[in-house]
Amino acid sequence: MSVEPTPKIIENRFLTRPLGRLFLSNALPMAVVMSTGGLLNVIDGIFVGRFVGAEALAAVSLAFPVVMLLTALTTLAGGGMSSLLARHLGAGSRREAAAVFAGAHGLVLAISALMFAGALTVGPAVVSALAAENAAVAELAQSYLLILILGAPVQFVLGLHADALRNEGRAGQIAMLSVLVNLLNIGANYVAIVLLELNVAGSAFGTVGAQILGLALVLVLRARDRDLLPLGALRHTSWLTGWRQILALGLPLCMTFVGMALVASTVILVIGTTAADHATYVAAYGVVTRVLGLAFLPQMAIALTTQSISGNNAGAGRMDRAGAALRLAIGSAFLWCIGVTLAGVMAGEALGALFSGDPEVIVAVVAILRPMTALYVFTGPVLVLALHYQALGYPVRTAALTLVKPWLLTPALLVVLGMFSGIKGLWFAFPIADALLLVLTLLLVSTPLKLSAKEPA
Repeated sequence: MSVEPTPKIIENRFLTRPLGRLFLSNALPMAVVMSTGGLLNVIDGIFVGRFVGAEALAAVSLAFPVVMLLTALTTLAGGGMSSLLARHLGAGSRREAAAVFAGAHGLVLAISALMFAGALTVGPAVVSALAAENAAVAELAQSYLLILILGAPVQFVLGLHADALRNEGRAGQIAMLSVLVNLLNIGANYVAIVLLELNVAGSAFGTVGAQILGLALVLVLRARDRDLLPLGALRHTSWLTGWRQILALGLPLCMTFVGMALVASTVILVIGTTAADHATYVAAYGVVTRVLGLAFLPQMAIALTTQSISGNNAGAGRMDRAGAALRLAIGSAFLWCIGVTLAGVMAGEALGALFSGDPEVIVAVVAILRPMTALYVFTGPVLVLALHYQALGYPVRTAALTLVKPWLLTPALLVVLGMFSGIKGLWFAFPIADALLLVLTLLLVSTPLKLSAKEPA
């Protein structure tokens, strides 16, 4: 008579560890992961602005909406997968988790094919419109974007594996790999931009090369750690599994980044109609987006940590722990955003001088940064709450908190203020949008969640 072996019990750290220690052990590594990437963008901008010139800085700034679109598509699959994966892992359903993991890989391949088609058909026309018919800037931007788009499938798959490892409790390993890869990326960008004089194309080559190295290291980590979902699941499970659920849950977060691209595009187009020196203000806006992009990433790390903790505990029926983690995360995000607001109000000139020696660019950076950060203190807490709702499977609430501002409030305010206030009043669209979003958030929080007969996604 044969006796079947007892399945190995894998501890789920999200369910057992003290919340304070759990939060720090996940949020800090994730903040390191994301901040090193943001720091890379800042240093890359400094290389371009200082060693190539304001026109090249304007070109990479012009490419920012497309770069945000690539980030959005990365989160479409990874963010939706994370919500499902965390709940399956929390419930101990590893087979279902592996199926979702495999399905997300198939989805990113389909997204890559659609992206290539869009880049070939409408890409050049979009870049030319954003450049306000400045042929030199448009040409630089197109060469930069071509390299990034060709390397996008690597970025998408790397994002999937990073999200999966985060939900499997391996944030520390991801942090170490990220620091290593980004340091190598900074060195490669310096060589390509400064020493080899490859201009903005050198920046793109460095980014894609770092992503390829990062993906290789992540695959080695997964292959060697038997407690993780096995790579064999990608061979034995259909890559069409769970697309509808992944898209439904990933779409709000994805559309948030698409909304950022929409806002950036609107700003650049309005600058073209209101500012006499188009290239100066585009370059200055590019500096601000890199600085605020770096500031955004630690709060995104806090929100993603909340997503992992809330999802795992919701899957295990521990809503008390999910609620306590949410309160801790909101307080942490609020403190971080206070620091960002103070830096935006007081350090604009110093930040502008890091990127450019052109006095006009520095003055424009100050004029943009101060109003944009006036009510920044609320952005982090709202993002944390949105990712908590997403982890619980409530995409409508997530969409309300993440899409209304970039898709409706900010673009409309930019157009109106651009028409009536010109370039100086344009930047007040951002604090006004923050204030209106805060009102919406308070209304949502005052409305309790109601579970119907149909479970959330």
